Amino acid sequence: MTVGLMISTFVGAFIFPFLVSLCWGKMVETWGAIGGWMAAGFIVGTTWALNHGLGMIYQSGEAWVDMAWAAGVGLLAGAKYSGASLRKAMPTVISSILGGAIGAYVLSTFL
Repeated sequence: MTVGLMISTFVGAFIFPFLVSLCWGKMVETWGAIGGWMAAGFIVGTTWALNHGLGMIYQSGEAWVDMAWAAGVGLLAGAKYSGASLRKAMPTVISSILGGAIGAYVLSTFL
């Protein structure tokens, strides 16, 4: 992987949790549940198009997880930086890992 691809991948991975933490909650506060749906469409859709359509995140090999890891690590780091308790977040983190593993297993049975 070249330095340019590393920078592009880092920026592509940074954009997603940054937009989620910056915009998602505000959209839900302003427009309620429909704001959450709009945030999901706009934020996830736009960053997916940037990362995969324009190829900002470099992927090699057969197995990869990109935007989910970026969101998880980025939002967890942002919460810790804001002073949130990691202990309170652990049930959510563990549930996310288990859900991802179960989803990967189910998907692997179809491929």
